[in-house]
Amino acid sequence: MKRNLLLLVACLTVVVGRAQNDTTQSRILTFEEAVSIALQNSVLLNQQRNVMELNQMQKISAIAGIAPSVNANASLGRNVGNTFIQQIGVVSGTVDGASGSISANLNLFSGFARVNTIRQMTKALDAQSYFVNRTAQDAINLVATQYLTVMRDVELLRIAKQNYEALNKQLEQITEMMDLGSKSDVDKQNQNTLTRGAELRMVQAEIQLNNDKTLLQQTLLIDPFMEFEVEKPNWDSNYLGEQPLNIEELTDRAKAFRGDYLRSLKQEESYHYALYAARGGYLPSLSASATYLTGWNFRHGVDPSSADYPRPFKTQITQDNIRKSVGLNLNIPLFNGFQQRAFVTQARVTYENQKITTRNLEFQVKNDVIRAVRNFDGAKRAFAVTTAQLSSAEIAFEYETQRYNLGVTSFVDYANANRMLVQSQTDKAQAEYTLVFQRILLEYSVGTLKPEDITATKN
Repeated sequence: MKRNLLLLVACLTVVVGRAQNDTTQSRILTFEEAVSIALQNSVLLNQQRNVMELNQMQKISAIAGIAPSVNANASLGRNVGNTFIQQIGVVSGTVDGASGSISANLNLFSGFARVNTIRQMTKALDAQSYFVNRTAQDAINLVATQYLTVMRDVELLRIAKQNYEALNKQLEQITEMMDLGSKSDVDKQNQNTLTRGAELRMVQAEIQLNNDKTLLQQTLLIDPFMEFEVEKPNWDSNYLGEQPLNIEELTDRAKAFRGDYLRSLKQEESYHYALYAARGGYLPSLSASATYLTGWNFRHGVDPSSADYPRPFKTQITQDNIRKSVGLNLNIPLFNGFQQRAFVTQARVTYENQKITTRNLEFQVKNDVIRAVRNFDGAKRAFAVTTAQLSSAEIAFEYETQRYNLGVTSFVDYANANRMLVQSQTDKAQAEYTLVFQRILLEYSVGTLKPEDITATKN
């Protein structure tokens, strides 16, 4: 029995261990998938989509406001006491009654307020659509930056790990050489110090990677317990650096594609029409109305043979109690405590402030493009410099390692060559990802950022 129990525990341990390995197995999160998740889960983007749905409904409501407003009314009740009956007059007793009506009202003229309101809501919907587009680019830009940061951290961790392994291997060789008498204990301790420093940088790089991955998970709103790895997009850094840029052309493109700038323009037009609609309140308004009403009543306690006995329901509804009315209503505003003037002033101030905002955005767009172009040019030069720097550092370290193993050079020169190699590798990785960062920021400043921009390759 005891043997069977131990066998059962061992089987359960194996099963649980395999299950844990399955749950903790990491998955590959591609850039395209990260962007897709961001566009689906972005809090601000979803909120702005909801606002656009509201703007769409407001536009429909404004258009439908041109049509007549139609209302139906029905009532049913009993009166005890004196009651007025249209065909008889005032009677005393218990009377049951019902009535129904349908009425329509049509605005004929309201100082063009309704027309301008429709235009206002149309421009507001256009403005919101541009803002949704810009918010989507915000989400792409944020996720792209964080995704590339994680990729950079992976590359820096790889460099730090590679350096640690190389130095640790060198430490083992020096230890063997010390045992043979060709190296001193000082050489071993110096190498061990260098190796431990490389291990520390490797641990720090791993911590930074974990922090940036957590930040990316928070942005994407994905399960914090999900382990994932990022995949380097198939970009060509040299091709990105070869693309010519013209500031004037990019500025014109930005004014044609930047969602925030186009939104401001549409909002300015919307507020302009809102001002026209408000001024319509100064003018007279004319409306037409029509009503169709009918009813039924029944007086209790009346002899059926009497002439006062209520007529049949159908006769009352279709003949006796029908009432129709049509009319025109003219409203001329004379004085309302300056309420309309205050409303117009508020609309005018809102419009003027939006004009100021639009002008400010126009300068901001130009400055964003100029800054992005200059930073991108700087990133291209930095990438070229670090590429050449790394090539020289690799050759220098290879020569210095050979000289150190032969005892021709000092440990200080060897350590300095190693430091320069690691720094050059780090600078090269930083410059490569900075180049991609700046390319994304350039497309973002122009307003043409798309998910495929990061995966651009040379054809």
